[in-house]
Order: sequence, then C-alpha cells, then structure tokens
Amino acid sequence: MGEDLATSSSSRLLFRALKLALLALRDVDGGRALARALAVGATLADLQMDAEVISAGILREALDAGAHSSLLHDSLRIKHAPLKLDVLDDESASALRRFILSYYDIRAVILEIALKLDMMRHLDYLPKYLQQIKSLEVMKIYAPLAHAVGAGNLSLELEDLSFRYLLPHSYDHVDQWLRSQETDCKAIINLYKEQLLQALQADNELQRIVQDISIQGRYKSRFSTMKKLVKNGRKPEQVKDILGLRVILEPRCDDNSSDWGPRACHRTHEIIQAMWKEVPGRTKNYITHPKRNGYQSLHVAIDVSEPGKVRPLMEIQIRTKEMHRFAVGGEASHSLYKGGLTDPEEAKRLMTIMLAAAELAALRLRDLPGSDRGAGNCKNPAFCQLDKNGDGRISIEELTEVMEDLGAGGKDAPELMHLLDANSDGSLSSDEFESFQRQIEMMRNLEDDDDHYRKILKEKLHTIDSAGLIHVYRKELSDKLLVG
Repeated sequence: MGEDLATSSSSRLLFRALKLALLALRDVDGGRALARALAVGATLADLQMDAEVISAGILREALDAGAHSSLLHDSLRIKHAPLKLDVLDDESASALRRFILSYYDIRAVILEIALKLDMMRHLDYLPKYLQQIKSLEVMKIYAPLAHAVGAGNLSLELEDLSFRYLLPHSYDHVDQWLRSQETDCKAIINLYKEQLLQALQADNELQRIVQDISIQGRYKSRFSTMKKLVKNGRKPEQVKDILGLRVILEPRCDDNSSDWGPRACHRTHEIIQAMWKEVPGRTKNYITHPKRNGYQSLHVAIDVSEPGKVRPLMEIQIRTKEMHRFAVGGEASHSLYKGGLTDPEEAKRLMTIMLAAAELAALRLRDLPGSDRGAGNCKNPAFCQLDKNGDGRISIEELTEVMEDLGAGGKDAPELMHLLDANSDGSLSSDEFESFQRQIEMMRNLEDDDDHYRKILKEKLHTIDSAGLIHVYRKELSDKLLVG
C-alpha cells in the first residue's frame, strides 16, 4: 500500500488492531465473525472516524482475546444501558438517550451505532421475538441517537430495518408501493440525471470553478413514507419526494476559491431553473441559511409530469463535496475533523487499509468450512407457575422446559435467558420476569398497530394483492436480465 500509508501513527494503530482481530477471530464461526468486525470498521471509516474509533469497532468482536480500551468500555456500557429500563416507552427511551449523550464519549456512541447497524443487517437468523425486541430497542434508542449526532443516513437505515421487523405487514405494503413508483420512474430519473450532467459539464462558469461533478440517486426511507401516509394523514400523491437526485460539486482549490463552493451550488440552481419547471415555494436554501447543526445544501423541487401522465415531484439536492461529507458523517464527524483528530486524506488512508484488510481476509478465509409454591404469597401467578421448584427464580432448565411445552423448542432458551437476565446470574427473578411480561405486551401492541396501519395503507395505496407484489419483483428481474 505504499510507505506513506503504512507508517503514520494512526495507520500503525489500525494495523495492530487488525492483526489482533485476525488472530482472535479468523477461526471463529467460519470466519464470519472476522468479516463482520471488518464490516463495522469499514462503516466507521466511511463516516471518517479516526483510527482509534475504527480500531475499537474491530476489536469489539475480539474482547475475549484481550483487547481493551476506555473507548471499548464506554461502548459496552452504552450497549448494556437499555437493560436499566423496565419498559422501553418514549419517555424512558428519551431520558436514556439524554444520559448517553451527556455521560459517554461521543466516539463510543458512534461506534455503538455502527455496531447496531451491523446487527440489524444480520438479524434474520434470530427468532422472531428477539428480532422484535432488538428492533424496538434500535428504533427507540439508537436510530434517534444516530440522528442526534448528525449521522442521518445511518439513522434512516436503522429506522427502515427496525420498521421491517416491528411492523412487517405495513413495511411490505409501503415497500411494494415505493418499488412500483421507483420502477415506473426509473427511466425518467436516468433521463434527467443524464440531461443535467451534460448541462453542468457544458457550462463555462462551472468549468472554471469546479473540478468534478457527480450526480446520485437518492434513497427513499420506507419508515418516513409510512409516517407521512399514516400518522401525518397524507394521500399518496402528496408524498412529494419519491424521485430524487443529488448533485455533488468539488470546487477547484487555489487562492481565490474560498467562495467557489457556494457559487457553484447557486450556478447549478440557475441551470436547473433554465432547464425545467421549478415548483414555487419548495426551494430551501440551507447554504445561505445553514441549519443550526451546520447542515448546508440547496433543495429544489421540479415538476416532471407530462400531459396525461402525473408524476411525483422530483427533489434535487445541490451541495459541495465538503457539505456532503458533513451531511453523511454528521456533526460528530465534522467536530472530530475540525479538532484535528482526522482529515479527509487521513480518512482515505484508513479506508484503504480497511479495504485491503477485507480483501486479504477474504482470500485467506474463503476455503474455511462454514459453522454451521405458596400461591397465597405469590404476587405474580404466572411467575410462580414457571418457578417449578419454588425457589423464587426461574432457572435455565425451567425456562427450556416451558419453551418446549409451548412448542417453541428449547434451543432458544439460552439466548432468551441471556437477553432477560439483567444481572447475569444465570436465572430470572420475579422483577426480571415482570419486565419480560411488559415487553411481551408491547410486542402484542405492535402486532395490533401493524394490523391497524396495514388497513390504512391498503385503503390508501391499493397495492395489497400478492399478484401486484409479484409484478413489481418480476419487472425488476426482467430489467436485470435485459441488462445482463
């Protein structure tokens, strides 16, 4: 990778972490534990975290092998913080988020968010009840935390992944409707993207002050769409931002370039105004008037409808590369950069190391095999029924027997015990069991909510039949086959 890349102090720290992780994890779970540790490191590198944060993310999987730091300990405290709550309602979750942001290293918060994102991306292997409990925790605590530290993209993905497990029927309906909209509009998005790129590249003023222009499609959150349709009472045609493009400009660097970034953004806006019909009252200029957290971007809505064909509005976001780095990495990433802990070039070096490590690990691991009582004194009758020996605690054996009696099988009992056993003594007290009962009641309420939202979405979207969903997937498959 070159002498310069391999000899900086931060690079040496990251190499030591990678070496320890390779030794500790290469034979664990067929190499999958190492792959996930590297994925967490790559997520943190992509957020432009410093070498210590990335190393801590990698080493969380290798704690049992002797890796430790104060950052890791803070991360573990944040991981276990939800266990202090009896019920994960809005009020207690809000109080816990304030506590976490006030008392722990902000880098440990970002590290834990990245780990939670990795967990949510690999949740399918867990039983349904664990999927829902973990998803509720992420929805109430970690997705809002990601938003609070400014990592908006992570917050959106955490919300969508939680939405998928908590309200699966509602998620399917929103996902189907958005897929149908995105499928129908894919051609128009590609057309407008190409037209805009050609116009920007041909503009003389932009050629003078900008060295690179890129245009991206924009991700549409399933959860935010559901909130607009169900909680805000909007009609489908009032969900305006299904279509989206993002223009990212890289200004040239010289002695006269201090204001070229904002000027390039406003010039891009002028070109868009000349090309298409801008929707009055929908433009938001966060470059001239940044948000309180420092966010800068210029948002423009254009009407892409044609005679006889009504389409949702297309929103175009215009920003410089530095503005985009802030928008994606968030205020925490920005403050680390301004504090001298990392900079764009350092971030590139760390990401290169992560990619090289992942490639090397893939080569080395590809051939490894896969792992394959007195009722009168009882305040909680259900607990007393499960506490068969009457010692005031539910043991792992008693829990396994109960799960087998319910037809759920006993293999998940250790995982459930680990989840519910707040003090880690290997058994459940009556207080821990009552907390579990409250969680179950919350899960039942979620099922009721899912059914309620599903009925609302069915009435609004008219896309509920399975044939419609099959049609959307068939169209996507056909497109892929044609491209192939």
